[in-house]
Formats: sequence, C-alpha cells, structure tokens
Amino acid sequence: MKKAVVSIAIMMALAPGAFADLKLPRVSQRATVMQTVGLTDVTILYNRPGVKGRVIWGGLVPYDEVWRTGANEATTFTISQAVKINGKPLPAGTYSFHTIPGKTSWTMIFNKAAEQWGSYEYDAAKDALRIQVEPVAGPHQEWMSFSFPEVSNDSATVELAWEKLRLPLRIEADTTNQALANIREALSGDVKEWSVPYSAASFAFSANLDNRTDAMKWIDQSVAMKETYWNLRLKASMLERDGKKKEAIALAEKAVKIGKEEKDNASEIAKTEKQIAEWKAAGGR
Repeated sequence: MKKAVVSIAIMMALAPGAFADLKLPRVSQRATVMQTVGLTDVTILYNRPGVKGRVIWGGLVPYDEVWRTGANEATTFTISQAVKINGKPLPAGTYSFHTIPGKTSWTMIFNKAAEQWGSYEYDAAKDALRIQVEPVAGPHQEWMSFSFPEVSNDSATVELAWEKLRLPLRIEADTTNQALANIREALSGDVKEWSVPYSAASFAFSANLDNRTDAMKWIDQSVAMKETYWNLRLKASMLERDGKKKEAIALAEKAVKIGKEEKDNASEIAKTEKQIAEWKAAGGR
C-alpha cells in the first residue's frame, strides 16, 4: 500500500500536465485553522482523514513510525513570532509537523523542511524541535481536526483530535514584551495622535503591568496632546488604583464634563459617574 501511494505521488510530481485539467475532490479534505495568541499568529494547514470504521492507532497509523499527522502533504505549522511549545523554544517560521505515535507517549516533531508529501522524505537532521506528549482519551472524532480550545493573550492550547484520542500542545507567546517593544518604537518618533500614548497606557493598565511610572508618562503625554473623556478617565482610574482618590475623583468629573460636551458614549459616561459615586462613598471626598 505504501509503495502504491509513493508511486502516485511520484507520478503527480513528474507529470503535472497530465493532471492539470482534472480537478477532483480529495478523499481527505484540506483544512486550515488560524489563531492569534496575543500578537503571534499560529496557522495550521492539514488534510483531514476519516476513521471510516478502521483501526487507526496501531493499524492504519502504525506505532513507533514517523507519521505525517494527517493525509497527503505533511501538516504544516506557521508561527509568525518565536514561541515556546510545551516550554521549549521554537523560532518563527513554517514547519512540517510529524509525529511518532506510541501506545503511552507520542513524539511531536517540528521539522524545518516545510513542503513534504507525507513523511516519506522526512529527515530527522532537519528537526527544529521534538517534544514528548501523553495522549488522552476523548469522544469519537470521525474526521481528524486541530483546534484551539483555550486561548489567552499569552498562551493557547492546540489540540489534535482523531478517533478517540486527543493530543494537546501548549503554545506560549512573549506577548507582553512584544507589546512593550511596539509601544516604545511607536512613541520614539513624532507622535501626532493622542490615541497612541493613550493606547499604550491603557494596555499597561489593563494588563496590570509592573511599569506604572512609564504608563503614567504615557497617559500624561496623551492628555498634554488633547484632553478627552477617554484619556482623562483612564488617568483617573490609574490615580485611584494608586490610592489617590481625591485626584482621581476630580479628574473623573472633568472627564464626564468633557464627555457630555462632546456627546461621547452615554453608557460609558454613566459608568464613570457611578464609579465616582462609589469612590466618594469609599471616603474619597
């Protein structure tokens, strides 16, 4: 069977003209799944084989042999920025994704030779990363799939599911440092819009980063460029967090006044008014 598949692949490679005008559906349909993790795009391109009543593990997919992790072309992972996979570093790039299934543990392989038909020309010398993963049981999955069941700004779980088996991988992105580098680059030039330093300060505040001095400089820069409901409200929230309730209340009241004059988002202004009342009730008069 393997020889027949290889022969077909060779025929297609050697005689593309013979197949150029004949388009037929693949038995194992092609699929793509993409997920952004913070600032990093992860794209998986693969072909989805079906169970079709067959014995998959130790049968159609032998144990202890390199597998393309799908059908037809080897599955590929494209990662736009460097990440960690299960705690191990992987540079940005496109990799063919192979696996070595085992009864109790699998080897997951990211290989630098991205374009491969199956795993027939797989070369371990070109591996960028190998990790061990223990499979877990799951409900029947007829068509093999990749998904991202858990996602945050800094990490995501990628899950391979087929038959009654699941294989999870954890991706960690250096989102915070990437974002801070982007902020510093954006603010190093001639900033013309108040929204740029405002967005930088808002990110730092929302993510509760340990750079409060820088964040205050950024919001002050935004306010100096133009006083708006949005940047005054943010600065008020930052002051309140730092225990400066009286200053926070005064600034929040100014934000509400400007917001009403400029007919900004009424529901947001109402939230700020409620927040001011709560700060005052907590002894911020």
